[in-house]
Amino acid sequence: MVATLGRLKKVNLREAWKHEALDFTRWLAQEDNLALLSEEIGIDINLIQTEASVGSFNVDILAEDSNGRKIVIENQLEATNHDHLGKIITYASGYNAEIIIWIVKDVRNEHKQAIDWLNEHTDENINFFAIKLELWQIDGSPYAPKFQIISKPNEWAKIMKAPVSSLTDRKLKLLDFWTALNEYLSNKGSQVHPQKPSSDHWNNVSIGTSKAHISLTALGKENKVGVELYIPDNKEFYYQLAEHKEEIEKLFGDELLWQELKGKKASRISISRDNFNLYDNKSWEKDFIWLEEKTLAFKKAFCPFININ
Repeated sequence: MVATLGRLKKVNLREAWKHEALDFTRWLAQEDNLALLSEEIGIDINLIQTEASVGSFNVDILAEDSNGRKIVIENQLEATNHDHLGKIITYASGYNAEIIIWIVKDVRNEHKQAIDWLNEHTDENINFFAIKLELWQIDGSPYAPKFQIISKPNEWAKIMKAPVSSLTDRKLKLLDFWTALNEYLSNKGSQVHPQKPSSDHWNNVSIGTSKAHISLTALGKENKVGVELYIPDNKEFYYQLAEHKEEIEKLFGDELLWQELKGKKASRISISRDNFNLYDNKSWEKDFIWLEEKTLAFKKAFCPFININ
């Protein structure tokens, strides 16, 4: 029997969004749609404001990541041009942003070179992304957006430009570990999409809400890897989840450690695994398997309760 297949058709962006500010920016600013962009670039994006003023200009979207780093997003439903390149630099300086995202229909080669140059010649805190946006449709299906990274920071290049005193062996091994984890997940087509690799002891995974995110942890001194739901600043949300503790742990399939963290803004719900060796690359695969398994279990257990009131 021959399978019946649909035909994939590329759709002009203007068919869905006639106006950049009134239509596309409003669409992208919705939590679910920012989550799509978050998954593509591996950075949590939490909306602060649309059309935020920078002198006589307005940045399309001002946001921040889970660590409080400012993000500016400039939308352009056309090919890149010099005017918008100047704007993203102006917006970044106006808000002291560390993450700059330029979303466009097409990226001209000279502008890709410009973004690559900015990433190569700025310090490890500044990150420029050029993102191509496409719309696709199968037969008469709803339009499906697709974000594609055209230019992004090279994390190794950034970390190597940091002060020599910060390039400890542990930090470099953590960068190795997260890089290898991302490659492992990508090669197997996993549904787990962590942030870009860094030299931190954690790596975040977006779950489509600004209330919380999943954080993967690698603690070399304690010989532990862990997965946690990290709630940066919302005790009420933690209490609401705690009311469903029994249901959540049943969905997860194991007991979890619930930490309100009294006296702090943050809260966390976690599980950890012993016998982790940060300095033994050959032993990492078992940790990758465990981290992926528990992350998927966290999504299954917590996502049904994200929108509770």
